[in-house]
Parts: sequence; C-alpha cells; structure tokens
Amino acid sequence: MTDLDLRPVSPLLRTVRRSAPALLGYAAVRVLGLAVLTAWSAARGESARALLSARWDSLWYVRVAEFGYGYEVRLPNGEVHSNLAFFPLLPWLERAVSAVTGLPYADAGLLVTVPASLAAACGIFAVTDRLYGRRAGTCAVLLWAALPVGVVQSMAYTEALFTALAAWSLYAVLTGRWVAAGALAALSGLTRPVGVAVAAAVWAAAIASYVRERRAPGNGGGTRGRRPGGASVPRRALGMLLAPLGAAGYVLWVGHRTGGGPFGYLDVQAGWGNGFDGGLAFARFVAGRFALPFPSALAGPALVAGVALVVWLYVMGVRRRQPLPLLVYSGVVAVLALCASGYFGSKPRLLMPAFPLLLPLATALSRLRTARSAPVVAALAAGSAVYGALWLNGSGPP
Repeated sequence: MTDLDLRPVSPLLRTVRRSAPALLGYAAVRVLGLAVLTAWSAARGESARALLSARWDSLWYVRVAEFGYGYEVRLPNGEVHSNLAFFPLLPWLERAVSAVTGLPYADAGLLVTVPASLAAACGIFAVTDRLYGRRAGTCAVLLWAALPVGVVQSMAYTEALFTALAAWSLYAVLTGRWVAAGALAALSGLTRPVGVAVAAAVWAAAIASYVRERRAPGNGGGTRGRRPGGASVPRRALGMLLAPLGAAGYVLWVGHRTGGGPFGYLDVQAGWGNGFDGGLAFARFVAGRFALPFPSALAGPALVAGVALVVWLYVMGVRRRQPLPLLVYSGVVAVLALCASGYFGSKPRLLMPAFPLLLPLATALSRLRTARSAPVVAALAAGSAVYGALWLNGSGPP
C-alpha cells in the first residue's frame, strides 16, 4: 500500500464515523427536498423521477452511456450540439451500474448519485473538520445540502460526483497524500471540464510545499527528498503528474476525434454557445434584467447581490487564511462559472462544487448555540426544498 502513497484505512474510517451526524443531517435535508419535489410534481401530473433522471443534461449522459460518442443535434440557427461536450466518467459509471443491476441507464444514473452525494458530503466534512472542527464541518455539509439549487445533488448530473472527487482530493492534499490527491484530481477531470480547478489546487499546494521545504532551516537550501510530514518529492511529483491527466486526456481525445487538434474541445463547446469572455456576456445579461418590467426587473439586483456574495465569501476565505489549495480550487471554479459566456441560468449550479466558499458561513454558524443555528438550517432547508421543486417543474437546470 505504501507504494501507492496510501495510509491505513483506519483514519478514513474514523473520519466517516466522525461525520455520521453531518451525513444524517445531509440525508434529512435531501429527503425533505425530494419529498417536496415529489408532491409538487404529482400535483402537476409530472414524474419527479423523470425530472431527476431523464431531462436536460441527464439525457445526454444516458445517450453516451447507451450509444457512446458521436451523437449531435443541428439547430436551425446553425449551432451544433454534440455529446462530445459531456465528459465520460458518469456515463461509464451508468453503464457499469446498468450492467450489474439491469436498471435502465437513467435509473443507474440516480443510483450513482446517491453514494456520490454522500461521499461529497463526507469529503466536505473531512476538509472542514480538519481545518475548523467537527461542528463547523457539520454546518458546512448542511449549508451545502440546503443551497437553493441543492436538488441537483439528487439528480443524474455530475455535480455530486465531481464534488466528491474534488473534496477528497483536497483532503488528500491537506493530509500529504499526494498520489491519492493526483489520482482523484484525474478522475475529477474525467467528470467535468472544471476538473482543471482540482488539478490547479494540487499543483499549487505541491509547489508551495516544495518552496517551504527549500526555505526550511536545516535544509541547506535544498531537500534530501523528504519533508518532515513524510511525503517524498517523487510522490509529490507523481501526484502533480497524475492530476491533469483526466481532463487533458479527454480534451486531447476530442481534438483528435474532431480533427480540431488541441482546441477541438473548445470548438465543441462553441457549438453549444459556450465560451470564455471574462464575464462580458454575463454582465450584459445582468444589465438586461434591469430593463425588464417589474417584477422581472428584480432579477437584476438579485444577480448582482449573488455575485457580490460570491466575491465577499472568497475574500473572507483569503482574509481568514484558508489553505492555498482551497483558495485556488474555489477561485478557479468561481471564475470559470461566472466568466463563461453561455447558459447564464446554470451559473448557480456551476458554482455548487465551490464548497470552500461556504466555510466562512459554516464557521460563523458553528459558533451559534444549537437553539439558534437549528432554525436557520431548517429555514434554509425548507427554502431549498420549495425552490428546487419550483425550479425543476419550471425552467430547470440548463
């Protein structure tokens, strides 16, 4: 096991046991959301199961699982929607689960999401508990569960799976397990394009730790291959090598398949109307909300407030000296989400994996007595449940 930079499993098991209250709370919030969604959908004659597993992006993942890559839709306006835009790990898992259980691919996607969402919650707890304590870890998990778009965590989407891989990769970085961190980062890169944020966090942490070793007294300006924490330079280098392989491998494969070279994946995304323009298109979209008649015009101030909240939470993380890998990870996720030029309604969903942004709120909530913090969490959970049911029965996640 040491060759793979893994520790005995007992620390991991202790972390899982320690997270039990947080996981129970997480499950309660998500069950509430699903119950409200089921009742709301039934009142409209809709199927909650279909909303969770067989609409929007879920359908594209199912098609990849069933038929592989190569499917595309040509729209009248000239846009080409290719399933090459969707990274392969979730379809692979759907195909594997379907082969074992006999379930349809859509239901297999939901079956993947259940353990993935619990693993994400446990990973968020592990990171937060290590930095700020058990109570803050529980609060961070509950806040993540009760996000307004938290219902996506129960859908056959990649948010839960990606967040699980990202959180545990960050935890591996914080605990000096470099090869595990790199391997998990590679898997996250096979899940979503924003896997580059996890790879960037691994690289930033590895470089920073190397610089600290070089400057440490007694090193003579160099290193003998190991630092006091026991991680060897070769293992750290291997973690760095592994981290970007998932995202880079898929992007290069798409470029080869399409004949577009290294930038072929960007061409695929452009066919969907996606790109990166530094946030100009999003700024124009927000400005356009102010010109709408009341009450639609309220969306403008709400969007500005939402962006301001994201920036403020990130600044608070910097001021409170969050570890570098968390800052790099959440910063890259936020920039990619807010500065993309398409699908403006999906930005809250795209920000969901940036859980370190919640840590200032989690630590503040953890300092309250239970009699005061419990009603806050309950109100957030109820609001998330109602909004999720309204959202999925309306426009839904693009």
